[in-house]
This record gives sequence, C-alpha cells and structure tokens, in this order.
Amino acid sequence: MGFIFRSYLKIDYIKFIGKQELFNGPFGFIFRKLGGVPVDRFSSNNFVDQIVQMFNENESFAIAISPEGTRKRVDRLRTGFYHIARQANVPIVLLALDFENKEFRFEPPFYTTDNEAEDLQKIIDYFARFKGKHPSLGLCHLSSRSTENQ
Repeated sequence: MGFIFRSYLKIDYIKFIGKQELFNGPFGFIFRKLGGVPVDRFSSNNFVDQIVQMFNENESFAIAISPEGTRKRVDRLRTGFYHIARQANVPIVLLALDFENKEFRFEPPFYTTDNEAEDLQKIIDYFARFKGKHPSLGLCHLSSRSTENQ
C-alpha cells in the first residue's frame, strides 16, 4: 500500500530501508528500483548513525519507517526513528493506515523537542486513534487516552 500511495502522490524520493542482505541476492536490483536503501546491521556504525549520514550526504532524502505492532504486540515504542530525526534535524511525518475507514491519515510534519517522553507519547496517542489491519497489535494499550491504561 505504501508503494501505491507514494506513486499516486508522486513522491518517489521517499525511500525505505532494509537489511543489506536483501540487496545482495539476484533480486537486489528490484529493491533498489522500488526505492530501497540497504543498511548494514552488523557494521561498527550503528543504525541511527548510518541513516543520519544518508540525510547529511543527500540533498533530497526522506525515508519511511514502519511502525511497531506490525508483527506482534509491543510493550514500548522503539526509538530509532526518533533519534534519526533528532540528530539529522529533520521532521517526522506521522502516517497511519486507517483500515476501519479505508483511509491514509497523516499529521503535519513536526520536529523533535527537548522532551523525548512527551514527543513519544504524542506519537503513540496519534497512532492509537486508528485501527490497523490487526487492531490487537496496535498501540492503544500504550496510549495516555486508552481506557486499558486506567
């Protein structure tokens, strides 16, 4: 769905990241053609630094990072995306796939602040408003607005 959305809006400059091993095989060219950027998970450079370097080296660069809860329910939001945005000084755009209403929903871009906990709660609360394909894997249980938390 992300590829269709990207093509429809003609925002082909948005890339996605994937483990380097996907790009080494006979189908690696397909992943690159689709906008994939390989990341070495075993390098001495950590993941966040690799992506920040890509932002610093490219005049026009944007990446899409999938949210938590796509394969299993999580107890906390991973923060790599947040640290990438903070260190590269780039905004975060929240895009939700609202399966219940069959809509793409997104917020205006925002920059990280000095309050990481508050920023992350804002992100969790945003995603908790929408039902994904598998609602039980969503972030509602982490939301400050959730009745599950009270």
